[in-house]
Amino acid sequence: MVTFKDLGLSPEVLKALEDLNFTIPTPIQEQAIPHLLSEKSDFVGLAQTGTGKTAAFGLPMLTRINSNARLPEALILCPTRELCLQITKDLEGYGKYLNPQGVVAVYGGADIRRQMKQIKDGASVIVATPGRLLDLIQRKALSLSNVQIVVLDEADEMLNMGFKEDIDEILSKTPEEKSTWLFSATMPKEVASIAKKFMDSPFEVSIGHKNQGNDNITHSFYVTKEKNRYEALKRLIDTNPEIFGLIFCRTRRETQEVAEKLAKENYNAEALHGDLSQAQRDRVMKLFRQRSLQLLVATDVAARGIDVDDISHVINYNLPDDIENYTHRSGRTARAGKTGHSLVIINPKEKHKVRSIEKQMRVEFKEGIIPNPEDILKNQMDATIQKIVETPVNEKELEKYMSDSVSILEAYDKDMIIKMFLSAELNRFMDYYRGSSNLNEAASNDGGGNDRGPRRRGDFDENTQRYFVSLGRQDGLNPGGLLRVICDETGLTSSDIGRIDIKDKFAFFETKPELSQAILQNQSNMEYEGKKMSIELTDKAPKSDRGDRGGFGGNRGGKFRGDRKPAFGGGGGFGGNRGGDRGGDRGGFRGRRDDSGGSGSSAGGDRGGFRGRRDDAGSSGSPTAGGGFRKKEGKTEDKFNAKRKRK
Repeated sequence: MVTFKDLGLSPEVLKALEDLNFTIPTPIQEQAIPHLLSEKSDFVGLAQTGTGKTAAFGLPMLTRINSNARLPEALILCPTRELCLQITKDLEGYGKYLNPQGVVAVYGGADIRRQMKQIKDGASVIVATPGRLLDLIQRKALSLSNVQIVVLDEADEMLNMGFKEDIDEILSKTPEEKSTWLFSATMPKEVASIAKKFMDSPFEVSIGHKNQGNDNITHSFYVTKEKNRYEALKRLIDTNPEIFGLIFCRTRRETQEVAEKLAKENYNAEALHGDLSQAQRDRVMKLFRQRSLQLLVATDVAARGIDVDDISHVINYNLPDDIENYTHRSGRTARAGKTGHSLVIINPKEKHKVRSIEKQMRVEFKEGIIPNPEDILKNQMDATIQKIVETPVNEKELEKYMSDSVSILEAYDKDMIIKMFLSAELNRFMDYYRGSSNLNEAASNDGGGNDRGPRRRGDFDENTQRYFVSLGRQDGLNPGGLLRVICDETGLTSSDIGRIDIKDKFAFFETKPELSQAILQNQSNMEYEGKKMSIELTDKAPKSDRGDRGGFGGNRGGKFRGDRKPAFGGGGGFGGNRGGDRGGDRGGFRGRRDDSGGSGSSAGGDRGGFRGRRDDAGSSGSPTAGGGFRKKEGKTEDKFNAKRKRK
């Protein structure tokens, strides 16, 4: 049997591992560490979450670098604050006998001045999230000129969160002569493209097949009507009395609603999502790590980087849109070689999604039966009896309270006393489930009907909603940055976002219409690199004439065409139905707000006229919020046009 002593690690690192009771390496550690110690090459390591990837790159990295260097010789990029802090803590434990100059965690949501001071004091290793790292580089508070090793941890997660452009820019600022180590649970094409672009003939270690799930996890799905999803969730929880688990929801709103419902019904549950402050997130995670919290209800974004041992169950209240996200969800259980369970609740038309996960992740799902009340009560009774049997009895302390209590119980025989004790625990379950119906449904075999499953970016059909974004290329916005902000603030995933168009001073993106509420409700919190970013609904431009907003006005009338020249709208007179209602590339002559159109008479008089761009680059006129000229009440069209020509 191979031990860490057989892998060629330094005595100082081995001593630290001994303190941590680490003796036997995991498969990824056993294969990665000897190569990373002996070869200065690029490396790709594919293994599931919880299989020890941090030690697989951290131990050889600490052995190879100069731990007393004041400028960073190693850089580790990871997707979330939580994972950033976890890696930093692990590296400090592995290197405590090396007397390192410093392992500094760099992440958003914390005091950047404090991080700048830590870096200035000396840091041999930087562990960072991409956004904050770029911020520090742009402030010239950090140089990557001495970096010898770059680690991309949870690479698929970083790309799923929209960090591709950030990663490209960061890697371009590191020396060409360096080792790049990429670790990931899955290998989508985006990860493969980074390996191809920035790595030279990398040595690859894959534990199991690419994108394969953890063999220690059992996967089950439960089919019920959509309206019964929450009731099914409660039954799955109730049938596992000792559950210590994560419940995944798609959106922040759903996450909060499910957590609040569970708490009101006396379940020990709390929510974790992007609307919480950092202090609230830290409090919830502290409770969960201490096991003072039994159920954590979370979004995919908020749960990234959670590293908590002994999670028994992961429950998918809804399946994620990206199949790769299922791997990360289920990987929160069965860590460090232990076993765990991943449960999925689906409606009858979603079985094809389960089959897609089976095919891509190489896992097998069993169709489970949502427990009936009898099964739940039996499991609860068995757990209660086991709890009583295992409870330590302090006879000396109890003696002084026994006399009065025992005298009360003497009136009952043994069987009745047992029944009363059990009833004290189980009555609420019996009352709740009395008369409950069967929640199980047969899964549809029609391939899901119109429910077509997840879509990739840019793969939407005509039924899309288009949005206007108030920042653009001049604000430093890029597609990855916009995608990351949207996903972070809404709980959506990259597959929910369609076409993205970045212009000089503004941008557009598309989603499925049913996601508009999640986006608009959270848009007030959105900002990019310290700049407030607002999002508004707008019409979708025709594909045949797509410019900034493309096409003639029609229903909303008076839009700019792709060539940015003003056009008269449809629907009657100048401006159509709501002619050029928002100005700018939505400009043109603006008429009445009712369906009668017109060029400025009556109610349209004070709303009519020519209105330019909304982004200070109007088609004509001054750089005002509306751009261009607005026709004032009482002025004729001839006067308006004359004034426009003079300008």
